[in-house]
Amino acid sequence: MCLILFAYKVHPKYKLMVAANRDEFYQRPTAPAHFWEDDSEILAGRDLEKMGTWMGITKSGRFAALTNYRDPQEATEGKRSRGELVANALQYKGEIKEYMQSLVNNKDLYPGYNLLAGDGDELYYYSNVGQELKKITPGIYGVSNHLLNTEWPKVQAGKEGLAVILKSEHEDYIEPLLTLLQKADQAPDEKLPQTGVSLEWERMLSPMFIKSGDYGTRSSTVLLMEEKEIHYVERVFTSNEINTQKYTIKLT
Repeated sequence: MCLILFAYKVHPKYKLMVAANRDEFYQRPTAPAHFWEDDSEILAGRDLEKMGTWMGITKSGRFAALTNYRDPQEATEGKRSRGELVANALQYKGEIKEYMQSLVNNKDLYPGYNLLAGDGDELYYYSNVGQELKKITPGIYGVSNHLLNTEWPKVQAGKEGLAVILKSEHEDYIEPLLTLLQKADQAPDEKLPQTGVSLEWERMLSPMFIKSGDYGTRSSTVLLMEEKEIHYVERVFTSNEINTQKYTIKLT
């Protein structure tokens, strides 16, 4: 993912609400959200190049999602694929806090990342760049390709949009959240972050929804977690069509 917006223990019905965009090169082979053939407990899309994922949920209600930390000067040769962090979090059999703590000791194995993992009762955030494991408290959050709640224009606009949607008390939050994720307004130059890429790329990467010749928003995902039920919706964008898949998981 390149943008994750989430509200944790804010809404009276939904303990966790997530709206996220995955940005990637168009040619990278990808499978849409599905229950994995090699682990039917996991519902997630899949990167068919490295076989990891960017966001997913399990039938027991564990959630995980990841963004890359943008640093074009970082040496990545020989490091592991970040997508396996999400897959490993979803497959981990112990307490999710234990898994997240284990990453602190292995921070140099992966290029820079932000990882969210947990469920409706406990949610954790860790970045191997910020190097601080945080237990998420109730509130509205956003993370793109820097640290949690860094005030990039897309993060600020996303959090504000999420707050407005929450106040409006929709019967169905899915379409309003997907519409929010499709906002393609480019940030003014004076508000652009300086991450080491060119000004042209900073401009192109600044909207919530990105579209360029060979790179852009490949999919948008909304997750709504109730006490006994999870709604998981993925909207995939291709050059020819838009496909939306909806799943409901009953928690026991």
